[in-house]
Amino acid sequence: MLELLSDPNTYISLITLALLEIVLGVDNLVFVSILAGKLPVEQRPKARRLGLGIALVTRILLLCFIGWIVGMTQPLFHVAGHAVSGRDLVLFVGGLFLLGKATREIHHNLEGEDGEATQALGGAASFGAIIVQIGLLDIVFSLDSVITAAGMVKHVPIMIAAVVISMVFMVMFVNKISDFIDRHPSLKMLALSFLIMIGALLVAESFHQEIPKGYVYFAMGFSVAVEVLNIRARSKRKAVKPVELHKEYR
Repeated sequence: MLELLSDPNTYISLITLALLEIVLGVDNLVFVSILAGKLPVEQRPKARRLGLGIALVTRILLLCFIGWIVGMTQPLFHVAGHAVSGRDLVLFVGGLFLLGKATREIHHNLEGEDGEATQALGGAASFGAIIVQIGLLDIVFSLDSVITAAGMVKHVPIMIAAVVISMVFMVMFVNKISDFIDRHPSLKMLALSFLIMIGALLVAESFHQEIPKGYVYFAMGFSVAVEVLNIRARSKRKAVKPVELHKEYR
């Protein structure tokens, strides 16, 4: 352990992996923010923190069983000549769930639904349902994150430290990001479209169709930049008072 701490490569690996985990955790953060937005305002911060806490615990537990996780990439059976592993099954099911959930959220925001039935269930039931959904998707996102960590770093303590650092960073900014998304419906729709893209990416990966994530992150970053410019333009238009013309009465 002392040799590990005295090795400069340890800290380089830690910083690199922590930054990568933050990037990989953005989609998880967006999903947590959108789901928590369905709750009453006073329950949202708690749901966000609890959702990220579940993600942290899930990833640490998976890292403790890293040998088993790596083994999930081994073929379980073959379908039409294609090998199917446990990771493929998890990514496929998780991708389909994400596609369905994001599409339903878009329908709910655009078409509208009768919210009386949901409200009648009470705050506790709604809160519990949201946390369960967050927990299920955390497993999918965590699996991809853990496999990435295993491919970059050999030492489990470094992996756990990087995951903890990334989660602390996300907890610090989750409320600001969530409130910003809630204030701007167009940005929320953009985030939901990202989730559809990520769901399609997971399904493609389950069929061993590797799509470079750099293209996906570039598209997401470019879209967010354009939307931020649109938001700033709208804010400036609202700030400018209209000119009142004096009417001439005869």
